[in-house]
Amino acid sequence: MAATDETGPAGQNTTVPGTPPPAGPPVDPAPRAGARMPRWLPRAMVLALALIAVFQLGSWAFHQLTGLLINVLIAFFLALAVEPAVSWMAARGVRRGLGTFLVFVGVLVVGAGFVTLLGSMLAEQIIKIVEDFPQYLDSVINWINTHFHTELRRVDIQENLLRSDWLRNYVQNSATGVLDVSAQVLGGLFRLLTVGLFSFYFAADGPRLRRTICSVLPPARQTEVLRAWEIAVNKTGGYLYSRGLMALISGLAHYVLLEFLDVPYAPVLAVWVGLVSQFIPTIGTYLAGALPMLIAFTVAPWYAVWVLVFVVVYQQFENYVLQPKLTSRTVDIHPAVAFGSVVAGTALLGAVGALIAIPAVATLQAFLGAYVKRYDVTDDPRVHGHRGSGGAGAFGRRVRGLWAQRRPESGGAEPAAGAGVAGAGTAGSGAGGAGAAGAGDGGTAGA
Repeated sequence: MAATDETGPAGQNTTVPGTPPPAGPPVDPAPRAGARMPRWLPRAMVLALALIAVFQLGSWAFHQLTGLLINVLIAFFLALAVEPAVSWMAARGVRRGLGTFLVFVGVLVVGAGFVTLLGSMLAEQIIKIVEDFPQYLDSVINWINTHFHTELRRVDIQENLLRSDWLRNYVQNSATGVLDVSAQVLGGLFRLLTVGLFSFYFAADGPRLRRTICSVLPPARQTEVLRAWEIAVNKTGGYLYSRGLMALISGLAHYVLLEFLDVPYAPVLAVWVGLVSQFIPTIGTYLAGALPMLIAFTVAPWYAVWVLVFVVVYQQFENYVLQPKLTSRTVDIHPAVAFGSVVAGTALLGAVGALIAIPAVATLQAFLGAYVKRYDVTDDPRVHGHRGSGGAGAFGRRVRGLWAQRRPESGGAEPAAGAGVAGAGTAGSGAGGAGAAGAGDGGTAGA
C-alpha cells in the first residue's frame, strides 16, 4: 500500500467515520415573491404621523392663544392680590361677589382719578411749554450769538423748520399712523376688559375653583395644592400691600419737598412718584423722579438739582431702612434675586413679567422652602466673615513672637554684666527682670 501524507490535500479532506460533515457558511434563502411588511409597521407610521400633527396643532394653537394666556395669568395674580380683602369682607357676612365688586370699583375709581389728574397736569404743562417756547428759543439764540459771534434769528429758524423735508415726512407718517394708534387703543381697552372679567371670576369664585381643582386629585395632592394656593395668596397680597404702604410714604415725602420748593401740581407729582417708584422695581424711583425734575426745572433750574438729590437720598433710605422692615414678613426675597427675577420676567413677558416676577418668585421660594431640609450651622468664625487660624491675625502673632525673641531685652530693667557672661556660657540667657539672679547663675556657670 502506498503511504499517504496527512498534510496533503487528501489528508486535509479526510473525516473520521461516523461524524457528520462540517456545516458550511450560512446561505440566505431566496426571498419569496409573496412576502409582506410587518403588521405593526403601518400602525407605527400612522401613530408617528398623528403625534406630529397633534404637536404642530398644539404649537399653532399655543402661539395663537399666547395673548389670552398672558391675560389669564395677569388676572390670576390680580385675583390673588385682592383675595385677602375679599375674604375679610366675606368673613363679615358680605357675599363674595358683592365684596369683589366693591374692591374692583374702589380700585377703578382711584385709578381713573389718578389718570385724570395726571392727564390734566400734563396737558397744562404742555400748553405752558408751547406758549413759552418762543422765549426759550430767543434766549438760546441770544446765547449762541453772544458766544459764537453769529447772526441767527428766530424767524429764519422757524421758516427753515417749517419748510424742511423732515417735518413734512413726520407729519405724513403721523397722519398715516392714526389708524394704528386707534387700533392699539381699542386693543388695550379690550385687553383691560378681559383681565378685569377673568380676575373678577377668579376672586368671586375662588372657593369653587379650588374645589374643582381638588376634586380631580388624591387627598395628599389636595393638601399640597391648597397649601401652595395659600402661600401664593399671602405672598401676592403681602407684596401688593407692602408696596402700597411704601408708595404712600414715598408720596408723602416727595410731596413735602415739592410743596417746600413751590413746584406746581405737587400732590399729583407725589402720587406719580409713589406709584411708579414702587411698582416698577429697581429703576422705578429714577424713572418716576424724571417728571418732577422736569416740572421743577420750569420753575428754577436749581430746583431740579434739589429734586434729583432728594430722590437719590430717599432711594438709599428706602433700600436699607424702610423696605427691609416692611417686606421682611411679606415678601422676604434677596434684592439680587428680585432684580434677576425682574430681568427674567421682562425678557419673557415684557412689562407684565416685570410686575408679576417678584410675587411669583417669592411664592415659589416659600413653597420650595417647606421641602428643603435645613441643618444647624457650625459656630465657625468663617461663617461670620472672619478669617480662620491661618489668617492675618495668626500671621501677625507669629511676627510679633519672632520680633520679641530677637530683641535683647523683653522687660523693663537692664540685665547685669555677669548675666551677659552667664548667657554666653549657658544654654539660655538671663531674663530682663532677673538681673541679680542671672549674675549668681553666671558665677556658677563660669566656674
